[in-house]
Amino acid sequence: MAFVMLVSLCKNNIMKAMTKLIPIICLITGGSLFYSCSQEKKKETAIVLPLEAALSQARENRAELEKILHRYQSNPSDSLKYRAACFLIENMPSYTYYKGKLLEQYLTFFTLLQEARSKKVYPQTMIDSIRRMYGPFSLDSLQYCKDVVTVDSAYLCNNIDWAFKVWQEQPWGKNVSFADFCEYILPYRIGDETLSYWREDIYRKYNPLLDSLRASTVLDIEDPLVAARCLCDSLRKRSRFFTTTVPQGLPHVGPEIAQSVSGSCRELSDYVVYVCRALGIPCAIDFMPLHGGGNDGHQWVSFTDKYGTLYFQEYPDKIKEVRKDKMCGASKIKVYRNTFSLNRIMQAEMQRLDTTVVPFFRDPHIVDVTADYAKTYKKKLEIPASMLYSGKPRSRIAYLCGSSRMDWEPVAWAEFDGKHLAFSDVQIEPVMRIATYERGRLRFWTDPFEMTVSGEFHVFTPSDSVQDVTLFAKYPLWQDEKYQKRMIGGVFEGSNDPDFRQKEVLFLIEKQPERLRTMAYSRSLTPFRYVRYIGPEKGHCNVAEIEFYEAGGLLPLSGRVIGTPGCYQQDGSHEYTNAFDGNTETSFDYTEPYGGWTGLDLGTPKVVDKIIYTPANRDNYVPVSYTHLRAHETDSYL
Repeated sequence: MAFVMLVSLCKNNIMKAMTKLIPIICLITGGSLFYSCSQEKKKETAIVLPLEAALSQARENRAELEKILHRYQSNPSDSLKYRAACFLIENMPSYTYYKGKLLEQYLTFFTLLQEARSKKVYPQTMIDSIRRMYGPFSLDSLQYCKDVVTVDSAYLCNNIDWAFKVWQEQPWGKNVSFADFCEYILPYRIGDETLSYWREDIYRKYNPLLDSLRASTVLDIEDPLVAARCLCDSLRKRSRFFTTTVPQGLPHVGPEIAQSVSGSCRELSDYVVYVCRALGIPCAIDFMPLHGGGNDGHQWVSFTDKYGTLYFQEYPDKIKEVRKDKMCGASKIKVYRNTFSLNRIMQAEMQRLDTTVVPFFRDPHIVDVTADYAKTYKKKLEIPASMLYSGKPRSRIAYLCGSSRMDWEPVAWAEFDGKHLAFSDVQIEPVMRIATYERGRLRFWTDPFEMTVSGEFHVFTPSDSVQDVTLFAKYPLWQDEKYQKRMIGGVFEGSNDPDFRQKEVLFLIEKQPERLRTMAYSRSLTPFRYVRYIGPEKGHCNVAEIEFYEAGGLLPLSGRVIGTPGCYQQDGSHEYTNAFDGNTETSFDYTEPYGGWTGLDLGTPKVVDKIIYTPANRDNYVPVSYTHLRAHETDSYL
């Protein structure tokens, strides 16, 4: 796996290299990483190199940073550590973080999530409690800190020494180049988290998980991906709490997330990165700023094997090779990779065109990797002049925007003269819109549009006509939604034997539920005392709610809830009784992939006429009233 170090801005293939997901890219302006640390090079050019620019911004902290350079420069055996120190310091100026009591108080949310789960406390309830107790969260109330003026020599040297230790001692380190190491093992931070010493603690806690791998005579222990898989398979067995309901506006949690292992995709991705880097396994966070059919973004962790093949993991799932199916098939416009190094080429080009840039692109520690993840994409998306509004833009940068919560969010950029416009590597099909950023707000230049697979533009021009629509979900249901698919092959059964030794099929689920409440008619006219739902193989009997009705019955049948005890979470939060608690937001998640069931003892035999069932879900469906349900009871789906 050879990750490229870009050594000069004048290289002809530099833009081609930037679009590669593998290798990892270190963008250094004004010369190579190697020469940016050279005093001799500084004398040969009037250009202010990144290292000198960073040191000049350090002000009183310059002496601390120079102390780091002198420590490694004075020892010939530390030449690589010297270059690594240069890399970190050169890219340090654009990193900031916050400190303050209010931040500490709000971050307790993540440590309390595990406890709250066992007590069945909803995350939003916790957020409301924290807000009432400490007041609304605001970054303005916190101390704002810049890395370049606060990071001391002891902290950075500790980080460098530990990073080199794991890189050089682990067997897979042989297939991790210095460029890989600098970009995806060496960094002391991920985002804007408060700084702390973390490498040694995480190493001591998690390194034993790889003892069996290092002793293996069968596995390829020199392949970083083999190490990543071994580690992540162990991490998947540990308790965690995933929720998209987290306090808004918070900085990254930081390495403390390795203790709580809770939060959204951002926090759980950070967790995997901290642990992998502490053990010398290179990895990156790749992300889509926006789902093509949703209101939010998503991120995951990416890896490569020693041959350069790309893999990804959405924790706690298994690491999978990136192919043109799940991740590549997800609707999106752009995909980027977070880098520790600043993308100076992108920054310089945008500043050449306009000094006012949208926040997302102001300090771009990102590279575009859309081509590696997009199933159907345009290498060059040219916007026809006929689609553009008339007028003259004040900015020479146009942004490709995606729809987000009744607004539009820039996710890509291109040079714009008011007439000609083309964006590179765009996944087609999501709805998009073109805008410039002028006087602190977006100015639109097209109506919303989408491009079909055949390459045709479909423009959504405003109209005075009104159309009625029926919505079954708040935003589009993903085709790979595991909870819905886990009901395919599930069976509703009836029996007069409490052990179901003699049973009859009432209904077999043959397709993925598309609505919150799906109604099906029983195939049997036999009266049964015991009725149940048993999930398919690998389905963990996932179901949120079940109702059995007699013919003409207005209310569901009642009885004693029966089933197989035990849930995957091992904390009582997803037991079989949840399927009959009247709450579509709670569900049964059996401890084993197969064999779990939940049902009712009706007391006396009754003929079941119809069944209404709800899949486990993330509260994305649109509920319907019971009156509406009765009005459409002849339909197969409600």
